[in-house]
Amino acid sequence: MKILIIGGGNMGLTYARSFVRAHITSRLDLRLLARSPERVGALAAHEIGTVWGTPEECVPGASIIILAVKPQDSGALFARLAGLVQPEQVVLSIMAGVTVATLRQALGTPKIIRAMPNLPAQIGMGMTAFTSTDEVSRAELVQVQNLLSTTGKTIYVENEAAIDASTAISGSGPAYVYYCMDALMAAAVQMGFAPAEAELLVSQTFRGAVELYSQAGLSCADWIAKVSSKGGTTEAAMRAFGTGQVREGLIAGAGAARDRAEELGR
Repeated sequence: MKILIIGGGNMGLTYARSFVRAHITSRLDLRLLARSPERVGALAAHEIGTVWGTPEECVPGASIIILAVKPQDSGALFARLAGLVQPEQVVLSIMAGVTVATLRQALGTPKIIRAMPNLPAQIGMGMTAFTSTDEVSRAELVQVQNLLSTTGKTIYVENEAAIDASTAISGSGPAYVYYCMDALMAAAVQMGFAPAEAELLVSQTFRGAVELYSQAGLSCADWIAKVSSKGGTTEAAMRAFGTGQVREGLIAGAGAARDRAEELGR
């Protein structure tokens, strides 16, 4: 399976390394397209595939083309690819906000898969939602899912609108976690801990809580009840969170992220 990754940023490199490490493709069958001679040299130094500087050389022959560039660069990318992508090639885009309809029209090809990964994909702990056009065969869809799964978990969604929703939940989600962690670290420092101590207390607490959740079939509400005791410290914290509408604020924030994703798509 010959794979072309267009874009040599964090996600492009993450995919390249993950595909080779998982033995889904080889360095000989992996191609990378960079925008500048400097970037071509930088990517070649990683020795994970053949690096090209012009699309005319590497687009033909690729069975799967992965678009891993920033969405604001999509116009320039489409201009470079004009007339090169063939109907039998599968195009996988991870450009946030760039719709399937836009991709189909700009590239003139029917086999489109749109995906939304997140930052933990860089360490194999990512969450990726993806959808596809009807022209993508079942076998091709399985191939792409296997590729995406090398960076973590995947979920297929029938409705493209769910991609914008996943952008708000899993795509932006790591930032919400870091926001909560930062607040608790600040609280720990206010209570007298050194910054390094606060970081250890909070990071290990989050790591342990998530691992505990993953290993048991209990809901978040169940775990909160297990940690809480009547008239205790956790109950006092939960009461304060409710007064400050912390839950409502997080839900509203995710909604704002989804709305922005939809705006970008328009």
